[in-house]
Amino acid sequence: MFQQILSLMGNLAEQTGLAQIWWGNIFMIFVGAILVYLALYRKYEPFLLLGIGFSCIVANVPGSDLTQPGGLFYYAYQGVELVIIPPLIFLGVGAMTDFGPMIANPSLMILGAAAHLGIFIALIGAKALGFTLAEAGAIGIIGGADGPMAIFVTMKLAPHLLPQIAVAAYSYMALMPLIQPPIMKLLTSPAERQIVMVQSRKVSRLEKICFPFVMAIIVNLLLPPVAPLITMLMLGNMLREVLLVDRLASTAANDLMNVITITLTVAVGSTMEADKFLNIKTLQIIVLGLIAFIGGTASGVIGAKIMNWFSGGKINPLIGSAGIASVPIAARVSHVVGLQENPYNFLIMHAMGPNLAGVFGTAISGGIMLALIGVK
Repeated sequence: MFQQILSLMGNLAEQTGLAQIWWGNIFMIFVGAILVYLALYRKYEPFLLLGIGFSCIVANVPGSDLTQPGGLFYYAYQGVELVIIPPLIFLGVGAMTDFGPMIANPSLMILGAAAHLGIFIALIGAKALGFTLAEAGAIGIIGGADGPMAIFVTMKLAPHLLPQIAVAAYSYMALMPLIQPPIMKLLTSPAERQIVMVQSRKVSRLEKICFPFVMAIIVNLLLPPVAPLITMLMLGNMLREVLLVDRLASTAANDLMNVITITLTVAVGSTMEADKFLNIKTLQIIVLGLIAFIGGTASGVIGAKIMNWFSGGKINPLIGSAGIASVPIAARVSHVVGLQENPYNFLIMHAMGPNLAGVFGTAISGGIMLALIGVK
């Protein structure tokens, strides 16, 4: 009788996840818990890290089959794999974004290019490590700090690397408040960080309405590989600026964006299964992604220092780090670091110029890669 009970208990245990769990699952559950901790207690972009961390934990609990075909997380991931979610995110971002700071001071668009050196550093590093040119291009785009663009380019060049690249891109975007400030302070003096910039000119409503139409035409003509993303970005911005379809603009910027964010973070986190994620390629991509972010931040700050010198001391070099495309995270980091040096120095609107230009900088970089390396 006792043996029968033990046998029944053994059979029951084999049907649960306990019989399948291994150290890799435990390690990734710990990683997910760290992401949740950073979201809740350090407040590092909780809208991103909370969902990613939670789904990482759940995906590494054996037995649920959430990530298998037919599972809940599987369907969330299809929106990423079929490149449905990235354009919808750009639609929401466009509806939330005021491109006025970039239009008011177009010279700062140079910083949107300067801060993208990290893309090419990571590309060269990936090629040196033995990745194919297509894989290296996909890895390099992490340095643009644009999650949807990273997903879009990766699905065209190296879809098998999407889990690692998506996780690296979104994790580092959320951790910008931790990654960028030490580099910014290392490359600038206290006097440079205290520079107060003059208020930009007021941008007319006509300029704001014309901007999305002009940019959509230019991108479709010159960068057709990335036209779906930038077109949706400009559509969302047009809905915002015409002031006639507030309900549509509000839906794109709020309700739709919230649903897409939940779906995206669940999809990204669910790819962090131990058996697929714990390998040498993942470690290499994570390291290369960090190098790309550091390189982009540094090149942006150095570019702003050069512009400051030519302007006669009128540009705060801190805004150069905002030239990478994570809107508005990078601009907010520039603003916070500036406030630490001068509590009366408000850099947020100045930093938004390079930050928004960085979106187009990443699109240009991604478009060039897709055109030269080849769209699959």
